[in-house]
Amino acid sequence: MPDTTPGVAPTVIDAEQDIATLINVFTVSPERQLQLVEILEEATEQVMRHLPGFRSANIHASSDGTKVVNYAQWASAEDFHAMLKDPAAGEHMSRAGELAESIDPNLYRVVSTHHRR
Repeated sequence: MPDTTPGVAPTVIDAEQDIATLINVFTVSPERQLQLVEILEEATEQVMRHLPGFRSANIHASSDGTKVVNYAQWASAEDFHAMLKDPAAGEHMSRAGELAESIDPNLYRVVSTHHRR
């Protein structure tokens, strides 16, 4: 369930921020997409958002049911890599991996953003 706490800032995508952006693309069968989304939401609420350096996570489900994308922001690549060593995070990621046909996680930096004026 998304965080709707008053005063909590939404995700900001800005090339001026010095953060690590995870874009993790999961390929999944359509009948498992919702279950994978629920596991990622649970992992974020129960574990990820409490770890040092966590900034935000945004879960996207493709219209055709075959992809789930996690767009997450961490204060640094070091914070992201520390999360990977956390046993509770690993447990949730193992559950997600069991549902997915493939997983493609990569760290990025925002180079530019463009908006309609």
